[in-house]
Amino acid sequence: MYSEERKAEILKILEQNGKVSVIEMAEKYQISRETVRRDLKDLEMKGVLTRTHGGAIPRKVFDEIGGNVIQEYPQQVRGIRNSQEKQRICRKAVSFIQDNDILFIDNSTTCLYIVPNLPPELHVTILTNSLRLLTEASQYDCRNKTFYCLGGNFNPRNLSTYSNTLMLKDQFEFFPDKCILSCAGISESRKITDGSLFEVSTKHMFMETSSEVFLLADHTKLGFNGQFFLDDGSNVDYLIVDRPMDRLEIPLEDSVRLIIAD
Repeated sequence: MYSEERKAEILKILEQNGKVSVIEMAEKYQISRETVRRDLKDLEMKGVLTRTHGGAIPRKVFDEIGGNVIQEYPQQVRGIRNSQEKQRICRKAVSFIQDNDILFIDNSTTCLYIVPNLPPELHVTILTNSLRLLTEASQYDCRNKTFYCLGGNFNPRNLSTYSNTLMLKDQFEFFPDKCILSCAGISESRKITDGSLFEVSTKHMFMETSSEVFLLADHTKLGFNGQFFLDDGSNVDYLIVDRPMDRLEIPLEDSVRLIIAD
């Protein structure tokens, strides 16, 4: 098992049990205790957990406005979780992109896999508030891609920028062909929610101004509630998920087209 896979398992156990044991991890995955400790140390340095004698517990993170405990992981850690599912979802989303499309791509770790899957010959313009997406795009053949970075305040936890709606409208007059984004959760009680208050206005503005909206969500986000309301689903045209499911599991309007990533 690779390091990233082990760390993904650690995150899953922390979410389920509220703690993780070095001994149990070592026995379950047939690895040394020292290997587990190195993984825990790395995740502690990234602000995800607090190491304890014999294991670790989740680190409580407080929001910058209300002082409430939030569970949003730093972006480099969220990228570890369900990476294979996210790649499949993004490959399916890319199949809908046409030559000369203007795209808004949000700062989610799910959408980081869009650019690597874009055919080199495809001409697209990409608007984004994701600094990590822009940085990683330099690793690929993007000669036919034009990138615009949305300005504003820097959010170091998400490696993103954010502005209020009026500031964004003053910056850009683009009306994207496609808005491609993810979310923290989709549930009956709260509809579509996000984990960062700062990026909600950016995402919602592009959901309203784009011709088509693609919401990408792996199975762990269905039935989960984020802290901040994003949309009631009325602005979503396509929901792309990683596994088959009944329409009843998706508390969105019937007009939303459900796509299964194969």
